[in-house]
Amino acid sequence: MQVMVELSLYPLVNEYIPPIQQFIDRLNGYEALNVTTCSTSTQVTGDYTEVMTILGEEMQRIHEEVGQAIFVAKFLNFDAMQARKSS
Repeated sequence: MQVMVELSLYPLVNEYIPPIQQFIDRLNGYEALNVTTCSTSTQVTGDYTEVMTILGEEMQRIHEEVGQAIFVAKFLNFDAMQARKSS
């Protein structure tokens, strides 16, 4: 099963842009993920299990490195083949 996660990161630090950029750069480094970055969020698409595992590790890393940070996420499960047949 495929999943699309729309994710926004709000580090509660004065210098908030570097942690956001580092997070996005790390996500882009995973071949298993399709990553699209917009002005206020990043969309991550891929295999459900892989996406959830990677996001869990990377979100934990942000909390360990930055401290307080807020993640806002929307999750949409879908089958890419079924989505193409429906359109």
